[in-house]
Amino acid sequence: MTVDINAANKTLAGLRPFPVAITTVDGGFANGLMSLSAGSASIIPEAPRAMCGLTKYNMTHDMVLNSGVFVMHMLSAGDDEVDASMEILMTLGGSSGRDGDKIGKLRTKTGETGAPILLDAHSYVECRVVGSLDVQESTIFVGDVVASEVFSEAQRIKIGEAWGKLPEDWIEQYDANHVPQLQSAKDHRFGQKV
Repeated sequence: MTVDINAANKTLAGLRPFPVAITTVDGGFANGLMSLSAGSASIIPEAPRAMCGLTKYNMTHDMVLNSGVFVMHMLSAGDDEVDASMEILMTLGGSSGRDGDKIGKLRTKTGETGAPILLDAHSYVECRVVGSLDVQESTIFVGDVVASEVFSEAQRIKIGEAWGKLPEDWIEQYDANHVPQLQSAKDHRFGQKV
């Protein structure tokens, strides 16, 4: 049986509507990235868990693997808050932590785990990893929520809305940066030399 790639991609498109800022700390160094692979991981209201999928190409992946902590932040669509949301998205999604400090450019406080909390986010859950699943090009991390806070009563921004607010030159740079990440994912998935 062959897979209809167009049908599969159409079916899966839009299932992850919210851009999520993931931060962590390892060995005293804080870092973060943007992800569309994050969400709830428990049906028990009094014992919330969160999950995020991080590609192995990203420095944040290795840091979460080593430290066992991550913070998942939602971004705000509120009129007075959307500019700060775009700043978070462009800062964490526009470059690698290997190229320098990204977190220092944002307003933060230290969380329960020592990971940075983004003060201009809509809300967050801070987690300690309780399990992970290696899925070749990425790892899915599941964590118990150890702290959380809601900073805004506005709606959370969706990826289509956020993407429409980004400068064209930033999008071009993002696309260029995405090429080696995509190649790394293919190498991990299809067994080519990494």
